[in-house]
Amino acid sequence: MTRTALYAGSFDPITNGHLDVLAQALSLADKVIVAIGVHPGKTPMFSFEERADLIRACVADRLGAGAGERVSVLSFSGLVVETAKAEGASLLIRGLRDGTDFDYEMQMAGMNGTMVPEVHTVFLPASPGVRHITATLVRQIARMGGDITPFVPAPVAGPLAARAAEKG
Repeated sequence: MTRTALYAGSFDPITNGHLDVLAQALSLADKVIVAIGVHPGKTPMFSFEERADLIRACVADRLGAGAGERVSVLSFSGLVVETAKAEGASLLIRGLRDGTDFDYEMQMAGMNGTMVPEVHTVFLPASPGVRHITATLVRQIARMGGDITPFVPAPVAGPLAARAAEKG
């Protein structure tokens, strides 16, 4: 039986922190679906297609040849737990950076567990070296012309710097 996990987020852009959690998820599941939340009211820096391509490039670059076969990318706009159920995932992966994340994620896990009990939330702590990274801060640094290379995988650095320069 294949164990499938769903790892959801905006991934705008994928960061070293996201990749750290994704690598941990691959140690727990046979297959990980990276689910990119797409909301009509939000204007992300990168389109869904661009984010999906960046995720695939980062998986190939950092997680090894076999990881690409175990990771898929999709978009969703509804409830993440319903998306997990529809995709056959039994695990919902949530990365934790600090206690603030934990408090919020515990509430979400309780609600999701009530709605779809067969999907179990798994909390994965970010490694100490990437705990401080947030996509929001990375985007701000990029827009201000700062060095984002310590915070994002190599395949993201160039496109992010170029996009930030375009948007000024």
